[in-house]
Amino acid sequence: MVQRSRIYFTNKQKSEIWDRWQCGESMSFIGRSFDWDSSSIYPLLSRTGGIRPPIRKRSRLALTLSEREEISRGIVAERSIRSMALSLGRSPSTVSHEVRRNGSYNRYRATFADERAWDRTRRPKLCKLATSPWLRRQVSKKLRLNWSPEQISGWLKRTHPEEEANQVSHETIYRSLFVQARGVLKKELVQHLKSKRTIRRSKHATQKGSDHGQIKDMISIRERPASVEDRAVPGHWEGDLISGSENSHIATLVERHQLRPLALHHQVHTHNPQRPLLP
Repeated sequence: MVQRSRIYFTNKQKSEIWDRWQCGESMSFIGRSFDWDSSSIYPLLSRTGGIRPPIRKRSRLALTLSEREEISRGIVAERSIRSMALSLGRSPSTVSHEVRRNGSYNRYRATFADERAWDRTRRPKLCKLATSPWLRRQVSKKLRLNWSPEQISGWLKRTHPEEEANQVSHETIYRSLFVQARGVLKKELVQHLKSKRTIRRSKHATQKGSDHGQIKDMISIRERPASVEDRAVPGHWEGDLISGSENSHIATLVERHQLRPLALHHQVHTHNPQRPLLP
């Protein structure tokens, strides 16, 4: 048995894959664009339930590395907390908390403190369902009754109009179902969703291919020869297709020289199981 080598995505490739997925492209189509199989794309998307992870960024209120370096230099120079806070334009309590949390005066290091602050941002914040057992029970109960997340969210708003703590958005429910790392809703509840999908699809996604409805190797009508325009040469035909109700279609052909339609009208009906086919 030949083992395939594991594919490691660069940050640029990951970003492009997520962009394509959010635009509604299928895994097969994304894989072909990279000359990979769709099975190579699935692990990346399924890790977060088909929901693009947020880009990590520092809060504008957080201390920067340069500010931490100034604190470190201030400690070496034996400056007071208030003096360092004044030069940084920060509250003395902010500087004091920063120093105490990262080794105090004797062991404070700017780089180490900055790395710890960045690591702390990895800790996911608990969502509403994780902090409210009652809300979690209500959502689980309705999902088992095959209610959609949209129906559950609407029902909670109507039942508890003045109690925001007892309301939850349908997006939060979807994320709690598909992102199992949250550990909020049980995985088997996904079976009660109408789509039965295991990962979230983009609202732009379609079950049809990206080339659906396109004629292969199509030549635009603007590119037809100039001799066709004056209708001087007999034998040139122009066709059209008219689609009607109940999947009926009529094809028309017109001879451009004499503008004489061909006596051919073709109507197609698909078989309806509730209606017998006509002989």
